[in-house]
Amino acid sequence: MANTVSWRPKASEIPTDPGVYRWRDEAGRVLYVGKAKNLRARLSNYFAPLPTLHERTRRMVLTARSVEWTTVGSEIEALQLEYTWIKEFDPPFNVKFRDDKSYPYMAITLGEESPRVMVTRNRKIKGAKYFGPYPKIWAVHDTIDLMIKVFPIRTCSDSSYKKAMQTGKPCFPGQIGKCGGPCSQKVTIAEHRAIVEQFVRFMSSYDRRVITELRQRMAASADAMQYEQAARYRDQVGALEAVLEKSAVVLRDSVDLDLFGVAEDELAAAVQLFSVRGGRIRGVRGWVVDKELDISTGDLVEQIVQGQYATSDDVPREVVVPELPEDADALQQWLSERRGGRGTKLSTAQRGDRAGLARTAAQNAAQALMLYKTKRSADYTTRSAALADIQDALGMTEAPLRMECYDISHLQGTNVVASMVVFEDGLPRKDQYRRYTIAETTDDTDSMYQVLSRRLARLDEDATVPDVPDATSDDVVEGTKPTKRFAYRPQLLIVDGGQPQVQAAKRAMDEAGVHDIALVGIAKRLEELWLPDDDFPVIMPRNSEALFLIQRIRDEAHRFAITHQRTRRKRDVRSQLSEIPGLGPSRVNALLKHFGSVARLRDATAEQIAEVNGVGPTTAAAVVDKLAQAPRSALTASAASPTSAASPTEATGTTSSPVHADASVRADASVRADGSVRADGSVRADGPVRVPDVTDDGPQRPL
Repeated sequence: MANTVSWRPKASEIPTDPGVYRWRDEAGRVLYVGKAKNLRARLSNYFAPLPTLHERTRRMVLTARSVEWTTVGSEIEALQLEYTWIKEFDPPFNVKFRDDKSYPYMAITLGEESPRVMVTRNRKIKGAKYFGPYPKIWAVHDTIDLMIKVFPIRTCSDSSYKKAMQTGKPCFPGQIGKCGGPCSQKVTIAEHRAIVEQFVRFMSSYDRRVITELRQRMAASADAMQYEQAARYRDQVGALEAVLEKSAVVLRDSVDLDLFGVAEDELAAAVQLFSVRGGRIRGVRGWVVDKELDISTGDLVEQIVQGQYATSDDVPREVVVPELPEDADALQQWLSERRGGRGTKLSTAQRGDRAGLARTAAQNAAQALMLYKTKRSADYTTRSAALADIQDALGMTEAPLRMECYDISHLQGTNVVASMVVFEDGLPRKDQYRRYTIAETTDDTDSMYQVLSRRLARLDEDATVPDVPDATSDDVVEGTKPTKRFAYRPQLLIVDGGQPQVQAAKRAMDEAGVHDIALVGIAKRLEELWLPDDDFPVIMPRNSEALFLIQRIRDEAHRFAITHQRTRRKRDVRSQLSEIPGLGPSRVNALLKHFGSVARLRDATAEQIAEVNGVGPTTAAAVVDKLAQAPRSALTASAASPTSAASPTEATGTTSSPVHADASVRADASVRADGSVRADGSVRADGPVRVPDVTDDGPQRPL
């Protein structure tokens, strides 16, 4: 007997978030539904050596052929979703819940003269309004205790109510402040009915305007020095805030909608569809879409919705999407027609329960996209095919078993850094990553030339990495083990950018006498590939594994460059201040915290700086002198937040957004659904082709 089943997912593929999982057999039937605070830890228990498992668990694992999971925001959400799916799928390996009494509800007996709030498992009380189900009975009691602090309504039993109304004496719960009905002798029946309606309205809508009004009353009472009344309002606000910390999984009983969550990148999008019927999530479906063209999120949403309902008559009353397409009205009319003319609303989630559920769907979509990309990269056959396709597309004599990718990142022309990432056999070699700091440069192409020149000068060196590398020097690697430096010549160099960056890299290779290594650039706009000696780019099918691999390398180089730049930025201004005698790390932190930004610190006078605790007049004067000597652009750069954007020369009109070297050269040709084009715009199905009508000054886009 094998130690475990052969199809088990990798531990790295399973998220550590709370969620619900489903085991399925060969026919797709759900065998078991479970919940976990940590999905990875829980599912790992099932894949322990089979002889160590309980007999029933071992039988379920051997019967199953796959396991799926859905992440949620909390353990309570996981429990409620587990309950929903157990009722929906009736899994044979789950404990059987015979009826809805398995979970408790909050009920308000609106059919009575004086409605009462109570905990019950009976869903057949005439005229009652139900809220729930709740995962535990104490959760219902806690909610009721919080609600009656704000909306004091009746909680006592029928016998206590009748006795109190007959004798004129308050019921016992009313005497201790736990019942606010007419039996407490504090309100009339009509007044109590009005409070009950407020109670039900808040529980149905969770309208935060109630909290806003209470906060206003609290402030007014405090201004009037009525502090006891203000304290009561404060407690009521806290009670309602606690009630609002509720599940995003279960909506109101009347809700009937489909909610889409989408996570996307340039080549693919993961979709999660949550089907809510009667306020419960009745199903979750996920799939991945290969993006043939670079389309907007709105257009992608339109295609997803049309694909979902084109052959289905199960169109709900409302469809919630992450972003409305441009022709949302037409799409909404089409949905209404698919529903038989009864009307369907197309909307986005703005607030409340829908927004919470939308966040959960988006979280699951992001997890699905990550898993999809990981599986594509991890499959050996897929990687081998991708490397072979790259070889054919670029006209190489051998497959690029080792590829190096270079990226330039800067902040409005300052703080210029570069990164080199290494992929071997289609997988990252993080121990051989390198970071570069560029002291002086004229533009992005000059930066690329400098980096490639420094790299190629050490192409065949066989030196070891120092044990303690400088965090901002060329010698930094991700990893702690010593490794051979640049001892393995790459077959392919990739630069992030278009034809200008490729020509700069080619110039560095020619000067270094390197002619046996292939060179290519990947531009952002159409994900086209630029070769140094070609006037037209190579455009590969957007769903090809080869383009996916090159894109992943480019994204990894960009991530590594940005990480390096952030490290330098954090150190720049602190390094300058720490050179001042009398300023240690704690006082530097105090200065930055006091003024909030480097710009404000620079504009401050010595007297203002001396107001900071621990900084005297002499030290304050030294700070002013030091900051006056430093270039303003460097200090501004060290305070800004980096992302990628256009080249330094195109960063006009901005003050703090970093820029990224990506001189994408635009190809003026039509790209069809399979990603392949001819010079005349006609479609090819057999891989990459050259595209004419190229301008060297094409647009650069922010990342």
